[in-house]
Amino acid sequence: MKLDTRAMRYLNREDWRVLTAVEQGSRNHEVVPTSLIAQISGLRGGSAVHKCISTLAKNGLIAKVKNAKYDGYRLTYGGLDYLALNTYRKRKEVYSVGNQIGVGKESDIFVVADEKGVQRVLKVHRLGRISFRTVKANRDYLRNRSSGSWMYMSRLAALKEFAFMRALRDNGFPVPEPLGQSRHTIVMSLIDAFPLRQLSSVPRPAALYAELIAMIVKLAEVGLIHGDFNEFNILIQEKRGSSTTVEGPLHGGTEVIELVPILIDFPQMVSIDHANAEIYFQRDVNCVKRFFQRRFNFVSDEPGPFLSTAIKGISSNGNHRLDVAVEASGFSKKWAKELEQYLAETEAVDADTDTESGDARDSYDQGSDSAKDGADGENRRGSSVDLESR
Repeated sequence: MKLDTRAMRYLNREDWRVLTAVEQGSRNHEVVPTSLIAQISGLRGGSAVHKCISTLAKNGLIAKVKNAKYDGYRLTYGGLDYLALNTYRKRKEVYSVGNQIGVGKESDIFVVADEKGVQRVLKVHRLGRISFRTVKANRDYLRNRSSGSWMYMSRLAALKEFAFMRALRDNGFPVPEPLGQSRHTIVMSLIDAFPLRQLSSVPRPAALYAELIAMIVKLAEVGLIHGDFNEFNILIQEKRGSSTTVEGPLHGGTEVIELVPILIDFPQMVSIDHANAEIYFQRDVNCVKRFFQRRFNFVSDEPGPFLSTAIKGISSNGNHRLDVAVEASGFSKKWAKELEQYLAETEAVDADTDTESGDARDSYDQGSDSAKDGADGENRRGSSVDLESR
């Protein structure tokens, strides 16, 4: 979905009040009555409210619903995007929005910058996008889903990802630095890296394989299972070092580059106490094994690892369990259960629609390619749009 921020600078304070009123009214209404919008916004005079509604609708931030039983509007994903960006603008976390550099199955990735020009990554969760595209014939699946519930699930996905990313970062795991979260979005540090799937060869696959397997085990040792640990969610950063290395000429000498794996994408992460924890753990391990065998013709001689072995060293008092820490930070079991149920539903849908699901994965691939291309050139900087009024 395109993120067109050009209209932000032209919205006045009354427009933002009305847009916020539609968001607040959406908590209890799929279509928010116009009278309720006026009441929540607190604007005096019906003409002022209707003028703001007209402006917002013209820019696609709210929309009228056909055949509605009463006069009202619903919040669009575009409107939710604007509300999130406005929050970042007030916090001075985002000043401008640049190019889109990635497209996931149910997320969009953009380069943004703060007031000093420091580039960051904005991830926008858009749960429901793939479901509507892949389940056109499955009306039972869609019947109980509204645009409001998709936005709610997107917000939960962003909350969960931010909470786990912060916990992992604080405990020394190689993940992007979480910088901010608002509604269905996250702002994180921009890492100059590329997806593991782009590697056609490595000089020492055994070393990289061992590092990735060790990361899966280390996650389990702090109470977590990634749940989608594969070549699409592992970035490779090149640093000068001496472990898994690539050598090449540099000023007549030899350049030694260390390949550092960075883990991303955490909405599907679960606790080791989950009923299917062993299945998810083994699935993560098998994903790495299959990729290394297929891409690098490498097969490890060592069996496992296994979840039962990985969690033996966990402290009995739970002080080092990040799953417990994240729950204590505010992401409740109720939220986790709701999000997990949604992800399970969409996973089942994807399994029944292989062709469509493959298309969705391809779009993510293309986004990842463009992210790498933009990491080194003007692609990320060429067409940013400032959010501030001029």
